[in-house]
Amino acid sequence: MPQKLTVAVAQSRTRDTLSDTLQALECTTRLAMSRGAHVLLFPEAYLGGYPRTCTFGASVGARDPIGREQYLHYFHAAVDLGDTPVGAGDDWIERTLPVAKGKNYRGDGTREYLERVARETGVLLIVGLIERAGGSLYCAVVYVDSKRGTLGKRRKVMPTGSERLVWAQGSPSTLKAVTTEINGVKLTLAAAICWENCMPLLRQSLYSQNVNLYLAPTADARDTWLPLMRTVAFEGRTVVLSANQCVRKSQLPSWITAGQGHTNVASHHTIEAKPSTSFRSIRRRRQPSMTTLEGSHEIVWPCNDPNAPKTTKITQENLPETGGGIHPSPGAEYHTNSTAVDGVGVTEQDADPFATLSSPTQSIMTSPSEPHPDPPSVPDPTKCRRKSIITEDEHEITWPDHTADTKKGAASTSSLSSDTYLSGGGSCIVGPMGNVLAGPIWNVSDGDDGDDSSHILITEVDFEDCERGRLDLDVAGSYSRNDAFKLTVDGLDLNPPPI
Repeated sequence: MPQKLTVAVAQSRTRDTLSDTLQALECTTRLAMSRGAHVLLFPEAYLGGYPRTCTFGASVGARDPIGREQYLHYFHAAVDLGDTPVGAGDDWIERTLPVAKGKNYRGDGTREYLERVARETGVLLIVGLIERAGGSLYCAVVYVDSKRGTLGKRRKVMPTGSERLVWAQGSPSTLKAVTTEINGVKLTLAAAICWENCMPLLRQSLYSQNVNLYLAPTADARDTWLPLMRTVAFEGRTVVLSANQCVRKSQLPSWITAGQGHTNVASHHTIEAKPSTSFRSIRRRRQPSMTTLEGSHEIVWPCNDPNAPKTTKITQENLPETGGGIHPSPGAEYHTNSTAVDGVGVTEQDADPFATLSSPTQSIMTSPSEPHPDPPSVPDPTKCRRKSIITEDEHEITWPDHTADTKKGAASTSSLSSDTYLSGGGSCIVGPMGNVLAGPIWNVSDGDDGDDSSHILITEVDFEDCERGRLDLDVAGSYSRNDAFKLTVDGLDLNPPPI
């Protein structure tokens, strides 16, 4: 009997309220059903939301009251599935936990809503969400079968970067794979959330359970994500589904954007820096602002305002490094290309401070801990001199002027700053030999074109390809040397679950 199913991923974004997001989930599920989908994956933190660009007012040794208000909003936006803070496991799945007087279920009804959608559509749902249990939040994934209801749930064991401030760590015991059968096709499925896929031992714990459907909801929209998914599929000889949100700056919730205009005194210290008196000026007609690097090298920046004081304020974010890098002058406007993933931000400074931003089709992403600044306006060429540096041999290197077409550049930059992508998506489906079956898709989300289903990736998969691939590679069996290498996970049975 053919072991084929139609699988799908939804590049859907979180709406303003949980109710709106659940309605969008149901709409997307019905669209996927109409295209023949049997399995549908939603992104990390789809219900509850991924708090992109939000710092929650925290810095080392200081907290801003605005951040506590932001956390309060985020806490109330999370879903209550009726589980305990420690995680009740099978007792929660089988509904044997006590229920409050006068209620028929635990939690806020989200679990029951998902079970109804799965039952009515016949689609196996895997949904990323932010779970509220006790006083803590967890990044979680829930598996909902159309016939058996909720099969299981797991919580992220390793939040990344600033996520650790707002998300508690889940128990490794929740890495347990679950099984089901759809149209005669037997599935063993498990999920690794976002950068958990960068943990080789965690991946091995899933391979050891003989998963043939590997789920990777994520918040990583960098171009390194697809190669990682291909590696996982090839390494585990498993079908991989990965779903990410596609989010514009204007689509951030108001509780995040309202707090970004607030200045946190604790995180914005200023340092008074005076130009060094040891510098021997070559052009005495201007007042230089200077950076001294390691090895006594100096970078000299022209002063744009002849009346400006010699003492300039440098924010901590702009302090020059000591590794010899080239930096714009203190306080000068400059462009950055910023990427971030799962709470980890990476900022790449252009050597030329007048370099333009990347094209609008590229994703510009930020992390909760490192908000992306609005792209600055192009400097007025009548007020800005060309940037230059003085070398050790007293030669002056001047960058070319990129401000000739000021109006055109300003219009382009304004267009970018108006509504940039914080996450471009990159959802994909990969076969067990590492071959990309669908995607990745970029800059497309649900609701962009009415009832259009372009945000849904869908393809037919032959799950017997997993067994075909294990002819020469089974990293949990014949290719594991398990006589020499041992893996144990607290509270988790690594043997394949019975089907």
